[in-house]
Amino acid sequence: MPLTTSHTIGPSEPAVRDITLGELLHDAADADPDRIALIEGIPDAAARRQWTYAELRDEAVRTARALATRFDKGDRVAVWAHNIPEWMILELGCALAGVVLVTVNPAYQRHELAYVLQQSRSVGLFVVPGFRGNPMLSVAEELQPECPELREIVNFDDWEEFLAAGDAFDGELPDVAPSDPMMIQYTSGTTGFPKGAYLHHRGLANNATHTMERMQLSDGCVFITTMPLFHTGGSVLCALGSLAKKATQVLVDAFEPGLVLELFDTYRGSAMFGVPTMLVAMVEHPNFATTELSQLEGICSGGSLVPEALVRRFERDLGAPFTIVFGQTESSPVSSMTNPSDTIEDKSGTIGPPMPGVEVKIIDPETGETVPLGTVGEYCARGYLVMDGYYEMPEQTAETIDDDGWLHTGDLAAMDERGYCTIEGRLKDMIIRGGENIYPRELEELLFSHPSVGEVAVVGLPDELWGETVAAFVRPAPGCSVDKAELFSYLRENLSPQKTPTRWFEVSEFPMTGSGKIQKFKLREQWQAGEWTEL
Repeated sequence: MPLTTSHTIGPSEPAVRDITLGELLHDAADADPDRIALIEGIPDAAARRQWTYAELRDEAVRTARALATRFDKGDRVAVWAHNIPEWMILELGCALAGVVLVTVNPAYQRHELAYVLQQSRSVGLFVVPGFRGNPMLSVAEELQPECPELREIVNFDDWEEFLAAGDAFDGELPDVAPSDPMMIQYTSGTTGFPKGAYLHHRGLANNATHTMERMQLSDGCVFITTMPLFHTGGSVLCALGSLAKKATQVLVDAFEPGLVLELFDTYRGSAMFGVPTMLVAMVEHPNFATTELSQLEGICSGGSLVPEALVRRFERDLGAPFTIVFGQTESSPVSSMTNPSDTIEDKSGTIGPPMPGVEVKIIDPETGETVPLGTVGEYCARGYLVMDGYYEMPEQTAETIDDDGWLHTGDLAAMDERGYCTIEGRLKDMIIRGGENIYPRELEELLFSHPSVGEVAVVGLPDELWGETVAAFVRPAPGCSVDKAELFSYLRENLSPQKTPTRWFEVSEFPMTGSGKIQKFKLREQWQAGEWTEL
């Protein structure tokens, strides 16, 4: 039945299960122990390691036993590394041992690492010697005296030695409940310094499973994981989703479009998650035309705007259904998602309906009342997927999760009679020009459709007369440049005058979060510091 107000509930199937990550692993290993579960997707094909499901479970159990010799259930252990197989094995070992995994972006610098370790009160840290010029092990060892609760640092180069230390463990692994905490994932920080979302087994296991089901992937598919494991896109949707589908997961150590295409070709990859910039880089790569993609079942994206022209291009060039996920770390992470059978217009213009077992409403940010259909308000979600809170931040938790269990996302959205939502931007991104609300997404969508525009971010800049003025930061498409007058005229054909940007900036790259989102607050800071020259 069509909705009458901006409030809806997702389907009841697949059902939400009381399950832990460990049970997800055991289910897959029991069902298909000899299937290849994990392949190390590094450039040197001869050096790639792989594990069957039986071998993956055995190593995860060894990891759990080794953890149990050093840490107690509920202890927080951080991981600071790029996409290596041991990262995922550590994740599964923590799940079996009842240890809470704290994920850290490998691009973090000393002060950022210090904040995460201190705020999470981590007692252990697993770290690689270095990555992309970041001397991570030496930084961690130098920092340890400033983190009084950090009693152990384990170098991933000593992984076998670490595992062997647990082989003599003669105790029992603890009982782990679906409601127990599993991870602390720090938010991307598009609007400021990150907070640690305290995520539980039930939310993570079900969300990963339901996302794969909505993509309509087959059991035993080959999943190419390009998303970073420190982010829920990698460690939840890709890693745990692959377990739910008993898939062969090819774990890419660091995204490079040529490598990803070769992995698709070599292993007959059938699915992947990727932010739009990854997908664009793949289809624009010289090797794309000769890559074998006939076995592709689905491609999923999220994290930023995907304009209609790109959705059409992806489905045409990749030859597979394209879907969009929407959510945030605090929701484990997906709350709404399009269907493979949705129209191109819905895939580019909406985020689809709620996920199974998830309730969504759009409210007036001032009154808290549910708004009429088609009215822009704040997107809120409720259900099994909501985090326990921000770790040891009760005030911030109370600001985000209300007394009725609703997660207030800070995203502006509107809902139609089907329960499909369109995202209009962030509450903090909304531009108020002369008392009128302007939603950057509307402008960005139009600019994305212009052939000279590669990427764009529309932000509000301070203005003495209007309060805020509209500014467009544009990265031109390959071989193009930003023609301010042409883009201005293009927008005026479709927008009222007050919405059209009055300030234009050409950029070669944007400040990004680790999950591929443009950090608009940094663009404003850079502009205020005089780093941008207006066209």
